[in-house]
Amino acid sequence: MPYSIDEIVKAYEILVKGIEAEAKDNEDRAFGGIIRSGKGHLVESIARHMVEIAWQNISGKPERLSLGTQTYKIPIKKSYIEKLKHAEVREYIYKNIKDYYYGLRTDIHVSIDNKMVMGIECKAYTENAMIKRILVDFTLLKSVIPDITCVLLQLESQLTGDYGDPKKEITYGSHSSHTIMSYFDIDLNIITLLEGERKVNEPIHDSRHYKELKKDALEKGIISISELLKKYL
Repeated sequence: MPYSIDEIVKAYEILVKGIEAEAKDNEDRAFGGIIRSGKGHLVESIARHMVEIAWQNISGKPERLSLGTQTYKIPIKKSYIEKLKHAEVREYIYKNIKDYYYGLRTDIHVSIDNKMVMGIECKAYTENAMIKRILVDFTLLKSVIPDITCVLLQLESQLTGDYGDPKKEITYGSHSSHTIMSYFDIDLNIITLLEGERKVNEPIHDSRHYKELKKDALEKGIISISELLKKYL
C-alpha cells in the first residue's frame, strides 16, 4: 500500500525541518552537501509514492507497476562515425563499437509490465540551465524508448513564469523555458509542489523561509500523473 497524502505531507514536514539540524550536527560532510542530498532523496521518495497513489487511483493492478533505476545504454550513432575525418578513427570505433555507448538513467523509471513507460527527474528546484540538461537526457533516452513519457517533479520552481503556482488549472510557463523546450522534441510534463518562485537566499530548510507542502498541490500532481498513466491500463 502506498503512503497516504497526509503521510507524505507529514514526512515532508519532518524531513525538511530536520535537514538543517542534521547537517549542522554532522562534521563528516559538507553542510551544503547534506542539504542537497537530503532534499534530493526527499523528492524522489515523494515521487515514488505519488506514482503509486496515481496508479491505485485509476484502479491499476499493483503487480503490474514497478519503480526502478535501470541504466540504459545509448548507442553511438553510425551517421556520426561516418562524418569523422580520419579513416583510422572510424575503423577503430567500428572495430570496438560495442564499447561505444552512454549509460543513462533518470531518477525514477516507471515500468508497467516490466516495460519502462515514464521517466521522472526529481529536483528540489529547477532553473533553466538545468532544464537544458534534463531535455538532453530525455532526448537520449527517447532514442531507445521512443514513446516514453517525460516528467519533471520539482519542489520549487526557479523557471520564472507561473510554474510556482501549482494550484492553477492551466500553467502558462515562462518565456525562457518554453523557448528552450521549443528546440527539443520532448513533451516535458512539469509538476511543481510548493508555491512561490525559489529565492536563493531563502532556503526552505531554514525555519524562517519554510514552505508548507499543501495537500491540494500534491493531489493536483497525483491527478496529472494519473492522466499520464491511464493509457497503460
